[in-house]
Amino acid sequence: MNESWISARNATIRFCYVNILKHIFFLMDPEYIHDLMLGVGKFLGRFALTRWKTRFWFDYKNPKLEQTILGIKFANPIGLAAGFDKNAEITDIIPDVGFGFEEVGSITGEPCPGNAKKRLWRLPKSESLIVYYGLKNDGCEAISKRLKDKKFRIPIGVSVAKTNNQACADVEAGIADYAKAFETMKDIGSYITVNISCPNAFGGEPFTDPVKLENLLARLDQITTDKPIFLKLAADLDRTQIDSILEAAKRHRVHGFVCTNLTKKRDNPKILDKMVTDKGGISGKVVDKLSDEVIRYVYSKVKGTHIVIGCGGIFTAEDAYRKIRLGSTLIQLITGMIFEGPQAIGAINQGLVKLLEKDGFKNISEAIGVDNR
Repeated sequence: MNESWISARNATIRFCYVNILKHIFFLMDPEYIHDLMLGVGKFLGRFALTRWKTRFWFDYKNPKLEQTILGIKFANPIGLAAGFDKNAEITDIIPDVGFGFEEVGSITGEPCPGNAKKRLWRLPKSESLIVYYGLKNDGCEAISKRLKDKKFRIPIGVSVAKTNNQACADVEAGIADYAKAFETMKDIGSYITVNISCPNAFGGEPFTDPVKLENLLARLDQITTDKPIFLKLAADLDRTQIDSILEAAKRHRVHGFVCTNLTKKRDNPKILDKMVTDKGGISGKVVDKLSDEVIRYVYSKVKGTHIVIGCGGIFTAEDAYRKIRLGSTLIQLITGMIFEGPQAIGAINQGLVKLLEKDGFKNISEAIGVDNR
């Protein structure tokens, strides 16, 4: 497609979304809107015609964005983060929205209804969300059964976590639950992310402790798979905690890190709204700089031995490019799409190409970590 036409297309859709649709959506309960969008995505993904029309209005392709990472080919570096498509229901339409990959889940060993409602709030001034879902999903057996013969058009990552219940708060039971989800989902998709950073589960985040993490990773090492494995890190980890996680990762089958999950801290100067609850973790612009600092630190420590996936506060091409230049090979988002509109994916990818060309790079891979060497 013509670049000028794509720019005009994206600007028009954004104007309509930000000035009309978002105002309507934001009058309604955010979880209701989330479920509504999942329903729309399932419908659009069902038919070749609706997939083509979606692709026409949202997709963007350019060879400068293509990479092969750990043997997996990515058409572009922008992925849908885990937490949106919890049950892997909209994988058919996500490629046509413009995403280069998707991470589904987090998926747990047992079915999990999640925390009691209300469990999702908007912070409009802060361009953020408070998330307290508590790992709501259908469980690994049901999801694996539904996906086992499915062919995906883009790389799919599977995020696994321990079931959010009192029984799995016990460390050994939690490890067994992780192992069940890992074993059950290991043949689905292109890579696996072990989510050790959900702030909304019973028992907190025990596997940020180095000894417990060692035990978890040792158990997962026993499960045969040739797929890359990532750890998802919390935004609020201090440097000592990160160091211990990185050291453990070196001793086990870990290929990279997703940086980062949500922040739990309420003293962040980017929080401009009145806090409506002390529950949950915060996504979006509030976590942006925290994510940057974790990306910067992890990339400087691993020195190319592990892949970094940047996640947190990405709304624009400039946001994504900054994280790439800090060391992210790939990028994930959710909240930016909710505040900016679904055309944001194509706009970010097109914007990345312009930024690469401005800096004289021929491929996105050349920009990785250039501000952090």
